[in-house]
Amino acid sequence: MAGRYGRPRSVLRMRTVAGQVFLLQVAIVVLLVAAAIAALVLQSGTDSEREAQHRSVAVAQTFANAPGLEAALKSPHPTAVLQPEAEAARKGSGVDFLVVMNTDGIRYTHPLTDRIGKKFVGDIGPALAGRVVTEKITGTIGPLVQAVVPVVGDGGQVVGLVSAGITISKVSGVVNDQFPLLFGAAAGVLLLTTGGTALVSRRLRRQTHGLGPEEMTRMYEHHDAVLHAVREGVIIVRGDGRLVLANDEARRLLDLPPDVEGRQVAELGLDPATTVLLESGRVVTDEVHPVGERLLAVNQRSTERAGGPPGSVTTLRDTTELRALTGRADLARGRLKLLYDAGAEIGTTLDVVRTCEELARFAAERFSDIATIDLAESVLNGEEPETAGPAVAMRRTAIGGEVPDGSLYPVGEPMQFAPTTVLGTRLPAGEPVLEADLTTFSGWQRQDPERARQIVANGIHSLIAVPLRARGAILGVALFWRAHTPEPFDEEDLSLAEELVARAAVSIDNARRYTREHTMAITLQRSLLPRGLPDQNAVEAAFRYLPAQAGLGGLGGVGGDWFDIIPLPGTRVALVVGDVVGHGLHAAATMGRLRTAIHNFATLDVPPDELLWHLDELVTRIDQDEGADGTGNGNGPKAPITGATCLYAIYDPVTGTCTMARAGHVQPLVLRPDGSAEFAEVPGGPPLGLGGMPFDTCQLELAEGSRLVLYTDGLVEDRSRAIDEGMALLGRTLGGRPGQTPEETCEAALDALLPDCPTDDIALLVARTRRLDATCIADWEVPADPSAVAQVRAAAVRKLIEWGLADEAFTTELILSELVTNAIRYAAGPIRIRLIHDRALICEVADHSSTSPHLRHAATTDEGGRGLFLIAQLAERWGTRYTGDGKVIWTEQALSDADRAPEAPDDHGP
Repeated sequence: MAGRYGRPRSVLRMRTVAGQVFLLQVAIVVLLVAAAIAALVLQSGTDSEREAQHRSVAVAQTFANAPGLEAALKSPHPTAVLQPEAEAARKGSGVDFLVVMNTDGIRYTHPLTDRIGKKFVGDIGPALAGRVVTEKITGTIGPLVQAVVPVVGDGGQVVGLVSAGITISKVSGVVNDQFPLLFGAAAGVLLLTTGGTALVSRRLRRQTHGLGPEEMTRMYEHHDAVLHAVREGVIIVRGDGRLVLANDEARRLLDLPPDVEGRQVAELGLDPATTVLLESGRVVTDEVHPVGERLLAVNQRSTERAGGPPGSVTTLRDTTELRALTGRADLARGRLKLLYDAGAEIGTTLDVVRTCEELARFAAERFSDIATIDLAESVLNGEEPETAGPAVAMRRTAIGGEVPDGSLYPVGEPMQFAPTTVLGTRLPAGEPVLEADLTTFSGWQRQDPERARQIVANGIHSLIAVPLRARGAILGVALFWRAHTPEPFDEEDLSLAEELVARAAVSIDNARRYTREHTMAITLQRSLLPRGLPDQNAVEAAFRYLPAQAGLGGLGGVGGDWFDIIPLPGTRVALVVGDVVGHGLHAAATMGRLRTAIHNFATLDVPPDELLWHLDELVTRIDQDEGADGTGNGNGPKAPITGATCLYAIYDPVTGTCTMARAGHVQPLVLRPDGSAEFAEVPGGPPLGLGGMPFDTCQLELAEGSRLVLYTDGLVEDRSRAIDEGMALLGRTLGGRPGQTPEETCEAALDALLPDCPTDDIALLVARTRRLDATCIADWEVPADPSAVAQVRAAAVRKLIEWGLADEAFTTELILSELVTNAIRYAAGPIRIRLIHDRALICEVADHSSTSPHLRHAATTDEGGRGLFLIAQLAERWGTRYTGDGKVIWTEQALSDADRAPEAPDDHGP
C-alpha cells in the first residue's frame, strides 16, 4: 500500500501487478539477448576453429609440395636451406609457425631458432602413414590448431613432415566485429520494451492502487488477525482525534463499547490519563499505565513517519501477571545469590568458632537482624557429637548483629533447651521452628520467662530456629531474630534459613573433624618431643619449638623438627637438633623414631661422626622398609622417601671442648662471652639417608659462658628470605649482647626472625656452657705395677674425705681396685685415673687398649671373673667409651642432694 500514500517503491521489491508485468517483460528481453550473444559466441568459436584448421592444412600442404623440398631434406644441412624459405612462407601465409621435420619428428625449422633440432610436440604417427593430421592444442601462445602433412618422395615414401599452426584468435576477428551491432540492437529492443512496459504498469497501478491480488488478499487476512487473534491491543487514532481501529484485545483491556470506530477518543469514557495519552500522539515505549485493576504496558508511534497519514498507532499489553512473576523471580534470584555468597564467606577457615562467627555475621547482615549460634560442648572440643536429646549441653558460640542489652545470652553462656518448650522438643529431633510473632508467647517463653519479656520489650518480634545438622548428627542450633525489619519471618524465610544452615553445618563439621585430627596430631607430636630439660651441670639451656601455621604447613602444622639434650658419662652432654623433611603425621612419626635411635646410639658413647653414620644407616633401612609393598606383590602404595638433617654436638665441661658433626644441617652459631658471634665451621656432610658418605667432626674450645645456638632452617628461611640472609640476620641479632641468658637469647631470635605465617617448623636450642670447678676433679697416672694399686686407693680416699664423701670411700676403693688391677693385667699403659665430683661420683680408668671388658657370671668353682659383676652391683651405672688411642671404663655412684657438688652460677654476664 505504499503507492497509496505517494511513497516511492524500489523496482527490485515490486509486488504490484504492474511491477510484475514490467519485470517479466524485461527478464524475457534480457534472456533473448543473452541467448543470441551466447549463440554468436559459440558459432564464432566453431567458425574460428574451422578456419584455422583449413588455413594450417593449406599452408602445410603447399610447402610440403614445393619443388626442391625433398632435395633440401636430403642435403647435408637441411636447416640452412629450409629455414629462410619456411620463415618467408610463414610470414606470407599469416600462420604462427611453419615447421619442417624429419620422419623422427626432429625439427629442421622453427620461428624460434632455439627449438630447431628438438622433438616436435604433437601426433605425427598418421602423417608418417601418409595421412594429414590436424589437432587442437593449447600452446605457449594460446589455443591453436596445427596440421601435420607428409612429404612424399619420388619413390612414394614419406621422407619428411611439414607442420603449420595458427592461433584461433587470429581467425576470430571477423566474427568479433559483429558484436557491436548485436549489442546495439539488443539495447534498442530493451529500451523499447521498457518504455512500453512502463506505460502498461502506470495504468495498472492507477487501477489497483499499487496492490496485487495476492497482496490484497493477505492484507485482509492480516487485518482480521489483528482485529480478532492478536493477544495485544491495537488502537489507531487519526490526526483529528477520531478512533479509526480498535481490535478485540484493545476493547477488552479498555472496556470499550461496540461502536467506537469514528468516535472521538474523549467520548469513549476512558480514564483521563489514557485519554490524554491517545490524543497526544506522543512517542511512548513500554510505559506502564494502571487501567482499572490492570497494569498495561503502552507503546505508541506516529503514522506520519515515512510519509503516512497523520495519526498514531498504539499497542497495549497486559503485564499484571508478568509483574507478579517478575517479582517472584527477583526474590528467588536474590535468595540464590545469598546462598552463593554464603558459600564464599562462610567456612573460610578450618576453625569451629571462626566458622560460627562467619555464619552469625553473614545472617545478621543479609537475612535477619540478629543471629546467634549455639554449639554442643563436644563439638567445640572437636569430639563426635553426643546423641541428640533435650539434655545435650550447648554453649553460645557466636552472635551477629546489634543485640539490645539484656535480651539474649552472651557468648560463652551455657545453653540447654528445656524439654517443655517447642525448641527443646523439635530441635533435638532435627526439626526447625518458626515463631512468626513472638509477642503471642506461644510457649517459647518457658525457656526463660524473664528474658523472654525483655526480648519482646526490646523490639525483637520474630524467630527462626534451625538445628545445625551434618552427617546425621546435631551439632548445635542457629537462631535468627528480627527486630529492625518490620516483616515477620514466613515459610519461605524458613526454607531459606534451612538451606543456609545446612551449608554452614557442613563447614562447621569439617572444622570440628579438623580440630579433632589437629588435636590428635599435636598430641602425638608433643609426646615425641622433649617435655623438659634433663638434670645436668654442663650447660644452662633454653629451647623453643613452634609448629608451622595450621593449613600452611601440613596437617595441623605438625612437622619433623626436633631437639634434644642428652646427659653423657663424665658430666658431658650431647646437644642435638634435627629436621625431617615434610609435614604431617609421617614426618612426626619419623622424627620420633630418629630421636629414639639417637638416644640409643648415645648410650654407646660414640663420637658425633660415628653416631651420624649409624643414624644414616638407620634412615636408609627405613626408606627400604617403607618403600617395599607390604603385600609382597610390589604393587602396593609406597611411603614417601625419608629425608632428614641433623647436628650432633658433645660438650665436655671438664675440658671446655665441644665436638660437632652435621648431616646436611645448617651451621650452629657460637656467641662468645665478649658478645662476638660466629658460625662454627662444622664440615658439611650429606643429609641422612643418602648413604656411603663419611661425616667429619669439628672441635672447638668454648670459654665458660659461651652460648651455642642450634636451630633448624625454619628459623632463618621462608618464602621472602633466603637462608643466607636469615643466618646473617640471626648473627647480627644475637651478636653484641654478652649478658643475655639462654631464655632471652631465644626470645630475641624469635622476635627478629619469626615470620607472621610460618610455613615450616622451628626448633631452637640455646646452651650456655659451664666449666666444672677444678677442685671437683682429681686425676692420677698409675704405673703398670700391681703394687701401685694400694697407693691409688689411699689417694682416692683422701680426696673423697676432702670432698666430704667419706661414706663413699669403701665402695670407691673396691671399684678402683678392680678397674686398675684389670687395666694393669690386661691393658697397655699408661693408665690414668680420674675422679669427678658432680651430681654423682664418677670414676674413670683410661688405658691404651681397645679391648672392652664383658660382664659375666662366674661359676662357684672359679677363682676370678667376679670383678665387673661386683662393680655392676656397687655402681649405679657403668660403661665403656672409646677414645682415639684407647678406651675409658667409667662408673657412676649416686649421691644425695647434700653430697652433690654445688652448681655453677647461671649469670655469667658482666
